[in-house]
Amino acid sequence: MRLARTEAGLWGVLGDALVPLQAALDAAAGEAARIREPGGASQMFEAGSAEPMSDAGTEQMPKVGGPAQMYEAGCSEQTSSAGEAEQRPSARKGAIVLPTEMVALLGDETAMTACARALAFAARPENGALRHPIAGLLAPLVPGKILGVGRNYGAHAAEVGGPKMEAPRIFLKPSSSVCGPGTLVRIPPAVTKPDWEVELAVIIGREASCVMESQALDHVAGYTILNDVSAREFQFDQPLPMTSFAKGLDDFCPIGPWIVTADEFGEPWQVGLQCHLNGELVQEGNTRDLIFSVAALIAYLSRYMTLRVGDVIATGTPSGSGHFRKPPRYLRSGDRMALSIEGIGVLEHGIA
Repeated sequence: MRLARTEAGLWGVLGDALVPLQAALDAAAGEAARIREPGGASQMFEAGSAEPMSDAGTEQMPKVGGPAQMYEAGCSEQTSSAGEAEQRPSARKGAIVLPTEMVALLGDETAMTACARALAFAARPENGALRHPIAGLLAPLVPGKILGVGRNYGAHAAEVGGPKMEAPRIFLKPSSSVCGPGTLVRIPPAVTKPDWEVELAVIIGREASCVMESQALDHVAGYTILNDVSAREFQFDQPLPMTSFAKGLDDFCPIGPWIVTADEFGEPWQVGLQCHLNGELVQEGNTRDLIFSVAALIAYLSRYMTLRVGDVIATGTPSGSGHFRKPPRYLRSGDRMALSIEGIGVLEHGIA
């Protein structure tokens, strides 16, 4: 399942379309309520079957959110469009109401199940009115905290140099650095060495404290793409490195375009990453080159701090960042970036 966010709320992603989750859920539950009306069951047919369903068969139909979240039987009000459903989310008594913030949604198992069923309903050919063009995407969530990992790909560690790391090298990015797809990232005039880093971002879906590596992935809600924009002068031109500051300036954390849930994404062991700058391939790597795996990072971090729903771990970048090229290359006004990860998609943004 793919989840996105716009100014209008939370959406699911079906191919090249956005689906308003609450509207799709309302429409699905409305149909279920009509089926439950007296005499309604005998008129319904199973999908792909020419035989009418019996009353007993009706009870076996998928229920959005389970019986407790269904619209009450006997309600015959009909929603003719996604827009009407959005305007009247509580019109049908007994409907489940989804959280309006992504972090709350990710932490609500019942709501997540309801979203999956709503998207399945919207994918039916006759429900095209629920599908809208993709536009206006924001960062898919505002994280509680963003934990970065330095030099976590073998090839990148080699190009940076330094001793072999016995434990992950952790830094923090503030939530104020987050921006979304299509943003024109503003580089402060005083910054002279702005750089790029494509990264797989892990989103926590269940609170994690002192978890074992073997169970760590059970705490993952999903994955997205993150550009760890960095002002290299604060990392390498100072007597003491200021890594968190270098990576925590406004707009220095583009995230998106959406979240791919862990069940759809699969195992993060062998996933390809690329970064294009003005159409030129500047980074290419694979998570099989990670020094500390996603599971190892979760287990390590959770020994020292509680990972909460909506926290993000930026897992590191492959080789090819601008600062380590010969000669070095830095971001400039007018640059266009396209960062892609296999199984997620492409995060595009510009430089103001």
